[in-house]
Amino acid sequence: MKIIHLLFYLIFFTFISTTITAQVKTDTNSNSTKFTLSGTISDKNSNETLIGVNIFFPDLKMGVTSNEYGFYSITLPKGRHTIQISYLSYTTLEETINLEQNTKSNWQISPIDNILDEVVITDTRTRTEIKKPEMSVNKLSIATIKKMPVVLGETDVLKSILLLPGVTNAGEGASGFNVRGGGADQNLILLDEATIFNSSHVFGFFSVFNPDAIKDLKLYKGGIPSRFGGRASSVLDIYQKDGNSKKFHMNGGIGLISSRLLAEGPLVKDKGSFLIGGRGSYAHLFLKLSPEQKDNSAYFYDLNAKLNYKLTDNDNLYFSGYFGRDVFSLSKSFTNIYGNSTLNLRWNHLYSDKLFSNLSLIYSDYYYGLDLDFVGFKWDSGIKNYNIKYDFKNYVAEGFKLNYGLNAIYYDFNPGTIIPSNENSGINSDQLDKKYAFEPAIYLSADHDITKNLSLSYGLRYSLFYRLGQSTVNIYTDNNPVVFNDQLQLYEKATPISTQYYGKNDVIQSFDNFEPRFSAAYQLNDDQSIKASYNRMVQYLQLVSNTSSPTPLDVWTPSDNFIKPQIADQVALGYFRNFNEGMYSIEVETYYKKIKNRIDYIDGAELIANKALEQVILNGQMRTYGLEILLKKNEGKLNGWISYTLSKSEQQTPGRNALESGINNGQWYNSVYDKLHNLAVTSSYTLNEKWTFGANFSLQSGQPVTYPEGQYEYEDIVVPSYGLRNANRLPAYHHLDIAATLTPRKNNNRSYKSEWVFSIYNLYNRRNAASINFRQNIDTGLNEAVRTSIFGMVPAVSYNFKF
Repeated sequence: MKIIHLLFYLIFFTFISTTITAQVKTDTNSNSTKFTLSGTISDKNSNETLIGVNIFFPDLKMGVTSNEYGFYSITLPKGRHTIQISYLSYTTLEETINLEQNTKSNWQISPIDNILDEVVITDTRTRTEIKKPEMSVNKLSIATIKKMPVVLGETDVLKSILLLPGVTNAGEGASGFNVRGGGADQNLILLDEATIFNSSHVFGFFSVFNPDAIKDLKLYKGGIPSRFGGRASSVLDIYQKDGNSKKFHMNGGIGLISSRLLAEGPLVKDKGSFLIGGRGSYAHLFLKLSPEQKDNSAYFYDLNAKLNYKLTDNDNLYFSGYFGRDVFSLSKSFTNIYGNSTLNLRWNHLYSDKLFSNLSLIYSDYYYGLDLDFVGFKWDSGIKNYNIKYDFKNYVAEGFKLNYGLNAIYYDFNPGTIIPSNENSGINSDQLDKKYAFEPAIYLSADHDITKNLSLSYGLRYSLFYRLGQSTVNIYTDNNPVVFNDQLQLYEKATPISTQYYGKNDVIQSFDNFEPRFSAAYQLNDDQSIKASYNRMVQYLQLVSNTSSPTPLDVWTPSDNFIKPQIADQVALGYFRNFNEGMYSIEVETYYKKIKNRIDYIDGAELIANKALEQVILNGQMRTYGLEILLKKNEGKLNGWISYTLSKSEQQTPGRNALESGINNGQWYNSVYDKLHNLAVTSSYTLNEKWTFGANFSLQSGQPVTYPEGQYEYEDIVVPSYGLRNANRLPAYHHLDIAATLTPRKNNNRSYKSEWVFSIYNLYNRRNAASINFRQNIDTGLNEAVRTSIFGMVPAVSYNFKF
């Protein structure tokens, strides 16, 4: 029945958009003095299409930006106009055009070689962002990221977004990042539209994104467009480079810990290109030199690839992929292997000068494996999804654009496969019931300039979710898989009273949700604006994880009759201003977000090989709120920014009735992502044509944890007694990183260019705590707290090159 609803809304949205388009066409045709200018913006040296380029007409005070594939379209009055095309790290192009009819015009702009040469960069995009109803959004081109100080000689995408307001790391030695107090699992991370389920290598020290292969990224913390769904906190949208279709190039870097190499070139000159790049770390080889560490290992490797071909002037075909793995082992008794794999086939088609479309077929796979030799078994788990999406951008008229489309995702979950690792293992082979789900959705949104000063962006997403069969479901008394023990005042697993088997494609549980989105910008003058936004996001997947366990677990599970989808509502209000003709800018935002159905675990929850996760899970709610400030210096030899966030992130898991205590007596308690203060400073200084210096400083409140508040003895064993959940904190987290880049004097007649990067991570050797463990000292018999730190000071040198 809900599929019928979906089809009805699809037909309705199509009818509305067609009606609006037809009406606007009639209005436009009745006024013969207006025509449409459209085309693509690309790099003059490589034909690489560019995202977010500003196309501005100063005489009309009108403008537009290129979309994710470099396409633009704008309706203008007939006649001669000056066009200015500007983009960060590219020379500004200014031409005069004579618009006498609908015209297709492709433009190419020349890059400034700011990676290996001395330049002074002006960020020309800041001023235009004042006018857009886009808020809680941070855009970073790879050129901007490469200007920032590097760690271990390699530019890192995730390290760059951790310096933005509202974004924190998940903890020392932890993967992922947290946005506005949300969990790492609440971030939708897309690489060429394919989902990345784990964004980090080596305990979060590297990201999975090879900087040489990345073109552009955008982080949505709020005001999220209707085309995105499936996560409750944020969207990190990353696009890979297409490859150089003019001539062959190679670039890479050699470092102490890792190296990388990327090659790109034409398949058919000016029509098609390829890109392939790989990275790998080898620091584990040095561990072999130490007798204490020779059996330990920690390394990663990954591969990026992309092909594209221009079929016609209106059709482009893309094929991209990513594969990566991390391997971590301790004395061969414990091995953890995990990583992502993605494939994406895309077809861009231009139906008219006002209607752009993109059809994508996407495959994504996340594998997580444990080899527990000391226990005697191997554990494999993972999630696969198959996604088809069709998106349209309709540049209906001046100041009015429609975005609409649909997508459908099929999920294949493997909660766990258990395999004995040796003949003496006492563990039997087992396969936990695989889980399947289907998530279709449609959306419609509009970007609408109401007046010269007021712009709106509004839309609606309608999503459905079906938990499908081929599994056995437990049935409990009163449908409660968790029971409360009144005498012990704690939650315990319930005993199933029966089971029910659902066959292939049988629907176990279904959900549907409307997800409205709205944002507005009111321009006070050319340099100031205020913005407001509201959005609802629904997340149908949950990450079941316990990283504090001796055997960490990372398993995704779908919503069902026991685990409800997370529903997040967020409102935000902001003030934005440019100073000194754009040399400085300031952004101030305040937000409030509430999330229903955020899960937590009962005390003593066991997750490994648990065939009934619902028996250790409680549904609660979450709220986060805060104030974010971003002050930027956009021009000059010294540039960078200071960001500060004051925020709170809390959870509440009350009892289901008056007899139950819930978690922490049903009161609000700190979530593990709560960081009251978050300060980040980044700067880059160009001394001369040979030397560039940079520094990053990060300071965050300590992560909430639960400490024991007492102890008792049981059969001569000391057992700690823990207090309220997350009532304590680790020490404050902070570190300072510095870097210096030496560019040898170059010969302008040579295509080979290089640079040396010298860096120190954690300059003053701060031993940030990944955890604090409490134990009894064997020698003294006294209790003691032991801090576990992952990284101290890490100096590095690397050599980067391109030709």
